[in-house]
Amino acid sequence: MSQQLTNKEGCPRCGKKNLVTDTESGELFCTKCGFVINEKVSDSGPERRFSDDTANKSRTGDKTSLTRHDHGLSTIINPINKDSAGKTLSSSMRSSLRRLRIWDSRSRAHSSIDRNLQHALSELLKMKEKLTLSDAIVEKAAYIYRKALEKKLVRGRSISGLIAASLYAACRESGTPRTIKEVSNAIDIKRRDLAVCYRMLLLELELKMPVADSVQCIARIASQTGLSEKTKRYAMKILKKAEEDQSSSGKDPMGLAASALYLATLKMDEKSSQKSIALAAGVTEVTIRNRCKELKLLDV
Repeated sequence: MSQQLTNKEGCPRCGKKNLVTDTESGELFCTKCGFVINEKVSDSGPERRFSDDTANKSRTGDKTSLTRHDHGLSTIINPINKDSAGKTLSSSMRSSLRRLRIWDSRSRAHSSIDRNLQHALSELLKMKEKLTLSDAIVEKAAYIYRKALEKKLVRGRSISGLIAASLYAACRESGTPRTIKEVSNAIDIKRRDLAVCYRMLLLELELKMPVADSVQCIARIASQTGLSEKTKRYAMKILKKAEEDQSSSGKDPMGLAASALYLATLKMDEKSSQKSIALAAGVTEVTIRNRCKELKLLDV
């Protein structure tokens, strides 16, 4: 792969200015006479990728992140067993490097706080994949957990429960529709244990959570049940009317959204059972029936 370069002086042999650099070998040569002007040319092209993420390109390493116990600032020994010239290392040198890599990985978590963060943040990344959450929400969850760790709230409590509570708090703060049951199932802990840790975080860290908006839950439930856009819009109309009449105060947002969708399916003659909507929303059919009785009284 070659790249055209500009050079005012031109080739010292023929005087032509058609100079080309080979990005693989790093040689600068003349295309007219083939004279090699420079054997090692610094790369003046675009930034190369450090990781597989094409959006993040850097010459100095990957970006810092709260989701890593060391903020992504630590260094590692190259896993490729080759020297600077590209030659394969001898068996004795490979064995030495293998031992060095082991001790290098062990030395990164030399304190109990680092080990705690390693375990907690690895669980956080697993929940991110299961719940399909964005990087911003996971960064916020890691920030909340680090604050709890600074105040020593982890002592005597489950690491899994506290990191799950931090993630649920981040979802609530960002308005992402994820129920406490979904988060507890993602990390395989009891809902009650997660709720206890969540209330403790709200109290100790003085977190201010916005009121959950049931309208945001409609799109998620409708996509799982395959409902039409017309039905979703009518369900939103029902919920907005309920907010105006203040009949939605103190109600579970998922239950309200599921009930509004069910009433919308009846209005639009779209076939969908209470059971399928209840499963998609993570509520019971009894909850939908009770909320429907209240929503039917609205003049929509």
